[in-house]
Amino acid sequence: MVTPDLAHQVLEEVLRRGAESAVVRLQERIYESIVYDTGVLRSYSVSRVIGLGVRASVGGGVGYAYSTSLDRESIVRAVEQAISIARVAGKYGKKVFAPVKPVKDSYRVEVKVDPFSVEPKAKVDLVKDVNTNSLRREGIVSAVTRMGLERDRRIIVTSEGSEIEVDVAGVGVAHMAVARYGATIERVGDRESYIGGYEYIERKDWNTFAEEIDRLALKAVQAKTPPPGTYVAVVDNEVVGLLLHEAFGHASEGDGVVAGASILKGRVGEKVASELITIVDAGLVEGGYPVPYDDEGVPKKKTVIVEKGVLRGYLTSRDSAHELGMEPTGNARAQDITFDILVRQTNYYAEPGDWKVEELFDGISFGIYLRGRGAMGGQVNPSVGTYTFSIGPSYIIRNGEPSELVRGVVVSGNILETLREVDAVARDLKITTSVFGGCGKGGQTVRVGDGGPHLRTRKIVVGGG
Repeated sequence: MVTPDLAHQVLEEVLRRGAESAVVRLQERIYESIVYDTGVLRSYSVSRVIGLGVRASVGGGVGYAYSTSLDRESIVRAVEQAISIARVAGKYGKKVFAPVKPVKDSYRVEVKVDPFSVEPKAKVDLVKDVNTNSLRREGIVSAVTRMGLERDRRIIVTSEGSEIEVDVAGVGVAHMAVARYGATIERVGDRESYIGGYEYIERKDWNTFAEEIDRLALKAVQAKTPPPGTYVAVVDNEVVGLLLHEAFGHASEGDGVVAGASILKGRVGEKVASELITIVDAGLVEGGYPVPYDDEGVPKKKTVIVEKGVLRGYLTSRDSAHELGMEPTGNARAQDITFDILVRQTNYYAEPGDWKVEELFDGISFGIYLRGRGAMGGQVNPSVGTYTFSIGPSYIIRNGEPSELVRGVVVSGNILETLREVDAVARDLKITTSVFGGCGKGGQTVRVGDGGPHLRTRKIVVGGG
């Protein structure tokens, strides 16, 4: 059983054995996944992570070790390993951690219906119903429907006196449909996730959700690909979130800046985007994934990265903050206790502007409306700011209005150039998260949120699929 008392006992042990400072993390995480694939129950799995992680500092060296067993012998072994690693690491380099004020707090997501108390058959039947109904639609040749249910409880205590407990639950449903028209096939998927309990699953019509995805796939499979070229583009909330998180957000992570692997290194105070663009990273925001404290026990407050086009700072852990001469921003995160922390985003988004969404299309004689539903991801290089993404089915803009649907849309460019060309930002802020994945870095995946308002950029490169 993970408790604050156990965390304090481990902390006392690691300090008694010679550590100068330490962070102890306890975690219990359970994740349930149900997958129905083209009328067949492919998997129903439940995974659990329980254990503790110890980060010890000795003579400027830092060591990390963990245990998935909470008996006395296993705990002592993890403590000894962390201290041993720290002593060796100190011979090859030293870390200094920026000071923080100790905090004692707890945060718990409200859950009205515990997802893990719901009968398995009821959950499977729901997923099956959505999946099999999708297959009845003419032109849909295969479909995958998933349900994800999660609870993640973390306890963090530090030698500086912090004691944090965070308990987050999330649920979601995802659906992907493959449509065929002649010899052409098109795949479109989407997912919706909620922070809370099974009550969110119960209140939504998931057959209607899947039908919308199916209909889009059936339309897209008959659509043409857009002519390649440079476009004026209206970009929806999901694509804005994708671009900012992947192409700009990773470049603003302090460990990458320290390592020289970021296009943003040394540019604080410079204009890096249109004056209409303000980018923030916040631990608590509607629609996002709650991160009130990071895995060093540092409060995750709203951090302004870009203010009216000007770069104001980076995301930091305690050691990268010291290296950069900045304050820790609460962005030291780990997938679970089997990993030490990395600098990671939490909920990364652009703040809204003053325009109505429909006003963004005014004056565009020929352009493209980039939509995120069905986006497949892509590649980025934070050191130079380049990106290439496969976007979902989108619309050509003609004479100020979205017109015909196009598919196979691939966009590319340099994120700084794309952001500098923004000349209108809407007021419709939307941020989303997902229980089906997250942000990958250094072999770890953490839950994040991203998004923003619709915006218009005068220049983005589009290629057909």
